Amino acid sequence: MPDPQRPHQGGGLLTLITEQMLARVPGGTGRYSREVATAVGAAVPSGWQVRAVTAWHRDLRPARVPEVAGPYRLPAEARVLARLWERGLPPTVAGRVIHALTPLAPPRLRRGQSLVVTVHDAVPYTHPETLTPRGAAWHRLMIERAAAIAGALVVPTNAVAAALAEAGVGGRIEVISEGAAPSLKGPVPVAEVERVKASFGLPDRYALVVGTLEPRKGLDILLDAMALGRDPMVPLVVVGQPGWGDADVEQEALRRGIADRVLVLGRLPDEELTAVLGGASVEVVPSRSEGFGLPLLEAMSRGIPVVHSDAAALVEVAGDAGICVPVGDVEALAAAISTVLTDPELAVRLSTAGRLRAADFSWDAVAEELWALYLDVAAADAVRQKGGGS
Repeated sequence: MPDPQRPHQGGGLLTLITEQMLARVPGGTGRYSREVATAVGAAVPSGWQVRAVTAWHRDLRPARVPEVAGPYRLPAEARVLARLWERGLPPTVAGRVIHALTPLAPPRLRRGQSLVVTVHDAVPYTHPETLTPRGAAWHRLMIERAAAIAGALVVPTNAVAAALAEAGVGGRIEVISEGAAPSLKGPVPVAEVERVKASFGLPDRYALVVGTLEPRKGLDILLDAMALGRDPMVPLVVVGQPGWGDADVEQEALRRGIADRVLVLGRLPDEELTAVLGGASVEVVPSRSEGFGLPLLEAMSRGIPVVHSDAAALVEVAGDAGICVPVGDVEALAAAISTVLTDPELAVRLSTAGRLRAADFSWDAVAEELWALYLDVAAADAVRQKGGGS
């Protein structure tokens, strides 16, 4: 069997940095890393191989992906690796093309290498207050360095591309969208939905919010909207892990007097998330800022009516398939949720429109665009280096 760390003659080695899959809170970027690795690994051109690398972890099983070799450990644990690369230090990474699936990217390339870096959002520039000061500064540094040395930055929406350009981030920026996870698609038997609902004690009707629980996701706005008590007063089901900066959701619900109408499930495996999605009457995406909005797309792909904020990326992804309200407008958010719950014809129209809109996005299409980009940046860098460029 060929050595997975050496490229085939006449082809090349693509190395994916999939560290986010092993993060304490993988979030949407962890989902992106897994889906990109899976799709890219299933669409390898002749003569190419794909492998993954991560920081040093004892257990690498959560980051294993079919058709992708590894992951292989780099000689530094996650926090150390982030500090080393922040300071421009080794380790380097082997590969003809390296794709960092987050801004955690090597600061130096060997001769003959090309780098592609995915930047998921412009939050460090547009909403730095929703990150720690350290986190915002680290992301800005890594994004700007990547813009200087990478063959291309990949962003998921035109909204992110425009925000980065406005912030002065240069370099080649390519918009390549995302898709709904295949594991969340397809029919779910009614009996399975009912079984999962019963296991969590879910009612017949509920509003749902999915995502990492952190300030930019707007959960505080949603709790305020639920506290207005608009009829029908359905419960709110919260799916996701706590990230940075959010107070305890259950305590916040208690403070607003709605603890009996808020159920926090934490992070769920896909088979349970699919059933919870299938039982929801409406999904709410009240984010202050987003780069793409995977939960929105995944809800639409299952025909769940969606209410979302007018954050630019969410508007771009949803098109006209959801109800859009101004960011931070509690009254408008409460009214929109109530309207969906009390107007069955509207709910059906949103369900149909959402499925149609979601069909425009797929991870297979993402893989096709990424492979075209990998080959293009590799060829461009080869020409540049042959001509004596640095």
